[in-house]
Amino acid sequence: MRVLVTRPHPAAERTAARLEARGHQAVILPMMQAEHSVAVVRAALDRRHDAIAVTSAEAIRVLAALGPALHPHLATPLFSVGDATARAAADLGFADIHAGPGTGEGLAGTIAARMRPGGTLLYLAGSPRADGLERRLRQGRIDHVTVECYRMAPVAHQPDTLAELIRNGAFDAVLLYSRETARRFAALLDENGVDAAAFAARYLCLSASAAKVLPGGIAAEVAAAPDEDSLFRLI
Repeated sequence: MRVLVTRPHPAAERTAARLEARGHQAVILPMMQAEHSVAVVRAALDRRHDAIAVTSAEAIRVLAALGPALHPHLATPLFSVGDATARAAADLGFADIHAGPGTGEGLAGTIAARMRPGGTLLYLAGSPRADGLERRLRQGRIDHVTVECYRMAPVAHQPDTLAELIRNGAFDAVLLYSRETARRFAALLDENGVDAAAFAARYLCLSASAAKVLPGGIAAEVAAAPDEDSLFRLI
């Protein structure tokens, strides 16, 4: 299958390698790119906190950029949105990691069950983001501070980019990992004057929220769970 990977770098390269190992042809076209705020995170870690929460591996990459300054915090309990982010945190050196079920709402439940009463949570967030984790933390009266450590900015593509990609035929599938990525891809289709049905036979989404922002009439498929393994099972 010929598959379009819309993830940002460097995650896109890992996904492409997994696809090619399975015999597929992967084409990378990132919709977004991360802009890190390392100084903001360094300042945030200077303040008191009893635990850290992250909802993406991108936040772990920001922490990695701190270098030796991160070492005093590696024993701090870290709550990750899911297993993939937990593995990235473990690779960085965090020793006390608690993985949630893959959603912000689910992670809030994990935090509520494990965090000691009266503790302060530092949430290293991205922008834009869903409000599920913060809303549930407020509902649970869990003391937390949200610090935006990265921003996902749109990647500019030439007006004929999509038309060139399908000059010799449509893609078999497009992989969409987030609502913002799907929104940007839908906008790019419109800007290029390309019909979604003519561009790809299938649109495979990590979440229902990503599927909802695709053009009308597209029967997007949604992974059974919000992780890449589940997305790959659709291929």
